[in-house]
Amino acid sequence: MGKASARRVVVRFGRPPKELAGEVEERILAAARKVFLERGFEGASIDEIAEAARSGKPTIYGRFANKRALFIAVVMQSVAANVARFEEHSPTGATFEERLESVAVPILQWVLVSDSVRLMRVAIAEAGRFPDLAIRVHLMARERGAQAIARLLAEAAQSDELGRLPAFAPERLTTTTRFFQDLVFLPLLMRALFGEKLKLLRAEIGPHVARGIAFFLAACRNSGGIT
Repeated sequence: MGKASARRVVVRFGRPPKELAGEVEERILAAARKVFLERGFEGASIDEIAEAARSGKPTIYGRFANKRALFIAVVMQSVAANVARFEEHSPTGATFEERLESVAVPILQWVLVSDSVRLMRVAIAEAGRFPDLAIRVHLMARERGAQAIARLLAEAAQSDELGRLPAFAPERLTTTTRFFQDLVFLPLLMRALFGEKLKLLRAEIGPHVARGIAFFLAACRNSGGIT
């Protein structure tokens, strides 16, 4: 055996120390996100993800049962990152309208970014073959987002007489949040998913949010409450 061989480093495989386990999982998810965005769900392979993550396949399968479970984890990591931003955000402004705008504008700015939209497109593209995959991802993302937005709406309503409207009563806040999401967030998101340029959509955020909030508040004022 030559000197070069004698100096060769022996690579040991196995479960990492407990303090490094989180780092390993983050590396796997980052690699999986990159591969899914480049290849799509069908084109991505665990072999390629393992290579990109500098990790063995047993290490990946020890954490994620299959490729679908790994993809869902990648999407939910993206959702969780945005939800964390929502949770750290506080409404600002002198009027109720301004406080609602201070909620909606940043959320759309965070959501309408290339990787987030592309990841959602990958999930939608698989809806035909794996309908439960797209539905599960959609429901989890919507539920997690709705919880954070409901809190922000309740907070925005606290210091304004509009906050006493029936639509903002605790028992109706879930439904009110859904209408707010559908009016203010869904139109631009759907256009992004259908391929419109994100740069142009982001330029529309301010005017779109102002129109959506005006319509939303008019409905809250004049309907006797959203049911």
